[in-house]
Amino acid sequence: MRVTLADPLSLIPGFERAHREQSVRYPAAAPGWQPVHTVYVPADRFGAGTVAEWGAAALELFTRHLPGPEHLGALFGLPAPLAGDVHGRVAAKLSREPVEDLRIDFEDGYGVRPAEEDGHAAGAAEAVAALHAAGALPRRWGLRVKSFADGDPGRSLRTLDGFLTGVTERAGTLPEGFTVTFPKVLMRDYLYQFADCLAALEQGLGLPGGTLRFEVQVEATQTVGFLDTGLAASLGGRLAAAHFGVFDYTASCSLPPHEQRLDHPACDHARHVMQTAFAGTGVELSDGSLAASPASDGRDDVHALWARHAELVGHSLRHGFYQGWDMHPSHLVSRFVTVYAFHLRHHAEFDQRVRAWQEQREAGGGVMDEPATVKTMAAALRRAGLAL
Repeated sequence: MRVTLADPLSLIPGFERAHREQSVRYPAAAPGWQPVHTVYVPADRFGAGTVAEWGAAALELFTRHLPGPEHLGALFGLPAPLAGDVHGRVAAKLSREPVEDLRIDFEDGYGVRPAEEDGHAAGAAEAVAALHAAGALPRRWGLRVKSFADGDPGRSLRTLDGFLTGVTERAGTLPEGFTVTFPKVLMRDYLYQFADCLAALEQGLGLPGGTLRFEVQVEATQTVGFLDTGLAASLGGRLAAAHFGVFDYTASCSLPPHEQRLDHPACDHARHVMQTAFAGTGVELSDGSLAASPASDGRDDVHALWARHAELVGHSLRHGFYQGWDMHPSHLVSRFVTVYAFHLRHHAEFDQRVRAWQEQREAGGGVMDEPATVKTMAAALRRAGLAL
């Protein structure tokens, strides 16, 4: 073949550097396991029995108010075969692993209690060590510290230090799956300051470099303003996830109380900014919560709560957010029902279309899949396999 340019690579001397930077910013790894939720429990209400208590409470509500697949199908709008599959999976999940990700909260759910916080941090460390010894610690776990934006980073770091020191002393190691949630980040500098503090804690505790990672909470318009595609790489691998905070964010947008909801268009905008900033970086994304519990244990009130929560979880899933917060045991039921139904509903179709592409044959039904769509379906199948 005849060409015009004798040495095209000489025209792009910066290519090697740019390509190396691309590999650092966008590692392009296949999706790994990610918890479907984070359960937040105020530190003063957390103990070694909390996970089991949440599971028992959720299973009791599930058994009482959704005794059979037909009841589940009617409430959540699922056809009979899918309802039967989901019902069995949810019952097994609530019995086996009701909490995938646990966060002990020392921030909004806990409040300002300077005389008590040291004691609660020590108690939380003892409870975590007990859960670890019993093999009952969730696959992901950690704490949410107070914000630097409050003007008292010393309190935030003292709690983190005391908690980590207590866990490692009692357990003899730092159990796998730890992360720390860093809330209300109004200044980009706080991220680097917090990362430096984690490095110092690693050194003091004798942990390998990079062990301590954190998740940033996106809960203010100021935070959305400084999210960009280079943020994760600039933090040297410390940033594990970005979690959306619906109530603080909608308040920062001056929305009225009755519009402070996860499916408000203002929240959609913030989530899409998060997706744009962190796509391909390996930083996980999580949506926020429903701040409501059943008005009573009665069937109608419980069903109403589950129906609304399912709407919000489904909204998150359709927008590419596969994780969210759960604030009450009842939420576990509607969370797992909605997640399992979402992953199972199109599983057979996606599997058939991916196989057709791989075998270079027609998928049928007039479908003409683009490579990007096939890649997305393969990722969806992998994510479903890890979640189910």
